[in-house]
Amino acid sequence: MARSMRKVRTGSVVRAGREKTTVVEMVWKQRHRIYGKQMRRVARFQVHDPENQCRLGDVVRIEETRPISKTKHWRLLEILQSRQVADVAPIELETDAEIVEPPADEANESSEAENSAESEGDRTDDDNDDLSGGMASGGTTDSESGDGESPKDEAGPSGNESDNEDGR
Repeated sequence: MARSMRKVRTGSVVRAGREKTTVVEMVWKQRHRIYGKQMRRVARFQVHDPENQCRLGDVVRIEETRPISKTKHWRLLEILQSRQVADVAPIELETDAEIVEPPADEANESSEAENSAESEGDRTDDDNDDLSGGMASGGTTDSESGDGESPKDEAGPSGNESDNEDGR
């Protein structure tokens, strides 16, 4: 194909991660024939970039060429405008972040004080429960019996079962 007949397009790089290949997107607006509403049209081109010089967000000029691969029919002519995009990984962001916490001495003292207060409160509640409910009244609780059965089950058959036995 003669060079004068080749199509030349301008677009922005939307993907530049592959070896010697970038994806360039060209966006334009077109009016609908019947309704007259503006429609956004997008064309994506696989572009041959032999030196891997394109970066994400760059504005480039591409030219139609012979088929280089199954989907690549365009080659990079020039980079018109480079866009500054920070290459920051999420892990780097987490290591730079500062976590503001109280000093270690104050945090340990306050947590120890809370733990001791909770444990003292638990002991007094247990002592009161033992005096009022289980041991003072002479009954056993489920946890003390060890069977996991309630006192009703230990008492024997209910009245309904005895009626069935007598009715035979």
